[in-house]
Amino acid sequence: MSPFQYASATTPEEAIALVGKNGRYLGGGIDLLGEMKDYIVSPDVLVDVKSISSDSPPPKKWPDFPGHYLSGNMTIAQIAAESDLKDSFPGLTEAASEVGSPQIRNVATLAGNLLQHSRCWYYRQPDIVCLKRGGSTCYGQDGENKYLSLFSGCACISPIVSNLSVILTALNANAWVTMKGELGMITMPELYSKAWKHSEAHNYLNLQDLLSGVAIPLNRTRSAYRQVSEKSEFDWALVSCAAAGNVANGKITDARVVLGAVAPIPYMVEAANEYLEGKDLTDEHASHAADIILKNAKPLAHNGYKVPIAHTLIRRTLLALNA
Repeated sequence: MSPFQYASATTPEEAIALVGKNGRYLGGGIDLLGEMKDYIVSPDVLVDVKSISSDSPPPKKWPDFPGHYLSGNMTIAQIAAESDLKDSFPGLTEAASEVGSPQIRNVATLAGNLLQHSRCWYYRQPDIVCLKRGGSTCYGQDGENKYLSLFSGCACISPIVSNLSVILTALNANAWVTMKGELGMITMPELYSKAWKHSEAHNYLNLQDLLSGVAIPLNRTRSAYRQVSEKSEFDWALVSCAAAGNVANGKITDARVVLGAVAPIPYMVEAANEYLEGKDLTDEHASHAADIILKNAKPLAHNGYKVPIAHTLIRRTLLALNA
């Protein structure tokens, strides 16, 4: 780990002023400190943002937003245990409960989970300069790609592994971000859009941009999250799925189905959402939606197993909305 300075901020404005051109924000530090120890990143300064209030009110410019605001500094354990969130967004608390171990959930934050970097072992290997680290080759294409993507808009096939990004995309949440000194909201697809086309990107934000929180609207009353991992505890998903919508008399409206760990972004196909509109939540309809979502999958030598897992997860997650 290279030498660095340390600073603590108590407001978003102070954090942005301190971070400089090559600083990093320090929340739980689960991902960042690991990258620093492996010399993948070497920031000049770490700006501790844990002293920024985790229960700050929503921005005054959105006083009438009909939904929940979650601070970026909120821990994953708090999200998993929050009774109001369990009632309004059960899929969110399910996703949070699958993150890491209890020890990690007590430290890791919402912002950290959403903005964590690639877990591809070629990216994480300090002696390899892969495409995502500015090299010229994605070694996963012809190498060991068991855990890598089925879909990508660029040569890099490292998948997003954030549980919360998948369910928050399904819930049509917005990220509350300060960019270039201006506070604004961007959609979850916008937050990750750059990673689809640009191999070196993990998300849309620059180093100086601060994700302060997430706003979740109340326009979808049902949600669910499911994942399959190699280990039952303390493991990233091989494939994850989130679904949200409204269900009345067994019919679904406003459906959104999102896959995780199969693309550099939370993967959603609008044609599947449109197909489900007004349909009975049956195994037949859920299965056809899965067919639509997986139609353009491009499995590689070692990750073809993800396709049937994703198909099953889509069906089970959608049917869980009718429970």
